[in-house]
Amino acid sequence: MFQYTCLNPVAQIGLDVFTEDYKKVDEFAEADAVLVRSAAMHDMEFSDKLAAVARAGAGVNNIPIDKCAEKGIVVFNTPGANANGVKEMVISGMLLAARDITGGINWVKENAEDENISKSMEKAKKNFAGTEIKGKKLGVIGLGAIGVLVANAANRLGMKVYGVDPYLSVKNALNINRDVTVLKSYDELYEQCDYITVHVPFLEDTKGMLNQEAFDKMKDGVVILNFARDLLVNDEDMKKALESGKVAKYVTDFPNPVVVTMPNVIATPHLGASTEESEDNCAVMAANELREYLENGNIINSVNFPNCDAGECTTVGRITVAHKNMPKMLHQFTNVFSAEGINIDHMTNKSRGEYSYCVFDIDSASSQELADKLNAIDGVLKVRIVK
Repeated sequence: MFQYTCLNPVAQIGLDVFTEDYKKVDEFAEADAVLVRSAAMHDMEFSDKLAAVARAGAGVNNIPIDKCAEKGIVVFNTPGANANGVKEMVISGMLLAARDITGGINWVKENAEDENISKSMEKAKKNFAGTEIKGKKLGVIGLGAIGVLVANAANRLGMKVYGVDPYLSVKNALNINRDVTVLKSYDELYEQCDYITVHVPFLEDTKGMLNQEAFDKMKDGVVILNFARDLLVNDEDMKKALESGKVAKYVTDFPNPVVVTMPNVIATPHLGASTEESEDNCAVMAANELREYLENGNIINSVNFPNCDAGECTTVGRITVAHKNMPKMLHQFTNVFSAEGINIDHMTNKSRGEYSYCVFDIDSASSQELADKLNAIDGVLKVRIVK
């Protein structure tokens, strides 16, 4: 019996993925696995029992990734599950920036008591005139699941679309419309685009990437859209760019005390993935990731350990080892099995940066004694008996 808990409300369709072999508990310390959305986990104490954390969403800033890795706790996210919801927000953001729709709506509300509003609006509407997005140039920074959808949708709306992604995967490359131009550098994109939307993860080298240096390379009157991460944009530099007119509009899903006081900002309260469909997709995907890991030991969409798929276990036993990526670890593991007279029928080993993960399919049932001997090896973080 596996026990799991939810730190935030999670769509029931996701919880329905769990079978009768799973029990939902209220106490965090009792859980083998955790489902989380936005709850902050940095100050939480993790029990040795906890094996996995699944974030029902893409961003994992609320989870202490390194702390989890050091305890052998695999952290999952759900890339692409909310992609369509975010894509639609980006398209709506461009339309809101191109035409002062919000201003027009507010004018109607303010003049609701005007008996001659039908005539008044014909004079007032010129104040809210804008431009069309058809024919304009859109730059997409990051061609992952969301970026590709945005690029393709904008292309179908008649925009000229350019994209940049130093880590473009083969899968995403094949999904990009052939009319979308993939550039080699950010500078090429900055120089020619009327709209620029960013869709990259928050990392040390992407922090504040949209800053004064980047703005100086852009066209005057560019529109910036940020539905990815707050800290990808340098707020102080953005404020100066808006005040000077270098940036005509800043559309963001991440209002903060600095952003909300800037001129020409269109801010929404983190609505990118706030659709029933996105929340359902994320919940289902997160639950399936937990099941695959807990039941089979396979890792899919982890952010701190390598993806590792050994398939379904067809041998008598299966045991997994999360460990530091150090020399001679496999040699020490195989020595333990050999000393116990256990034959390894199949082994899968993957590494990612400082951490590695092994799945051993063996010809006898795994025992706690075997797990303890593997766990005693220096550099081992967590050993799990799967079968």
